[in-house]
Amino acid sequence: MTAAGDLLAAEIRGAGPIPFRRFMEVALYHREHGYYRRPRDPFGKAGDFFTAEQIQPVFGILVAACIRQLYREMGEPHDFTVVELGAGRREMAEAFSEWRYLPVDLDAGALPERFRGVVFANEFFDALPVDVAIYRDGSFREQRVALENGRFAWRTEGAVSEEVERYLRRYFQLPEEGRWYEANLEALAWMERIGRALDAGYALTIDYGYTRAEALRFPKGTLMGYRRHTAREDVLEGAGERDITAHVCFTALEEHGAECGLVTERFETLAQMLLGAGEPDQFRAALGAGAPGEEFGRRMQLKTLLFGMGETFRVLRQRREGAG
Repeated sequence: MTAAGDLLAAEIRGAGPIPFRRFMEVALYHREHGYYRRPRDPFGKAGDFFTAEQIQPVFGILVAACIRQLYREMGEPHDFTVVELGAGRREMAEAFSEWRYLPVDLDAGALPERFRGVVFANEFFDALPVDVAIYRDGSFREQRVALENGRFAWRTEGAVSEEVERYLRRYFQLPEEGRWYEANLEALAWMERIGRALDAGYALTIDYGYTRAEALRFPKGTLMGYRRHTAREDVLEGAGERDITAHVCFTALEEHGAECGLVTERFETLAQMLLGAGEPDQFRAALGAGAPGEEFGRRMQLKTLLFGMGETFRVLRQRREGAG
């Protein structure tokens, strides 16, 4: 068993089956043994997966162009700030260098108390710990993690908490017998933090996910593990040594965001956003005019962003009331 697995197993032996939210928290974010905290780099060709931020410099140039448009729409305020959630290796720092840039991770940095600008979250919400439930015999029942014969296994327990119940009934269609669900209460909490901190500006979220209507496509939920660029459905195996994600419920971000003063302006594919950012100069900045040695590589990056990730990832742009 892995080091993170040993910690989780000890916790289960002492207190019984644990919420999946706790399992995911330790597996990903334990200070020593969590997947994102271990010395090994999980990103890139030699890692377990790519994110759009590794498609550099094209991704950074185009996102910066998009944010520059928002900056101008706000009248170019002198204190304009870009706050990046889940900044990781700070790969976007150079792209955002023309403004005040604040990187924030779950265990490092914090949102400013009040600021004007943009909150940028690329593949941040999908990695937040979630609660898991199954609808059985007319009620939502919690799916916990137990220990059976030295291995982690799902255990159906009693009714979910009131918070999880409200989330599932609000952001999903009528429940169906046997269907699995995830409730991302942490995402709602982050919407509240953003709403409190952002005086004027935008929240720009890039991630993969679904709306209320689209959730019907996932009868077994959306949990997925990633190891060596291979998706694996058994998220309980190899705790701390593989990524775990849950698709983002964009309906929850939109509706709860609206309650926090974040009004949806656009909801589109990543390709649509990048096309809008690159068309004014016909992608000259992104493709590196005058640098022929780099042009082929940059064209391949652009192709990946527009025709690969571009149709899979969605972009939610929310505006704080009073921006502009």
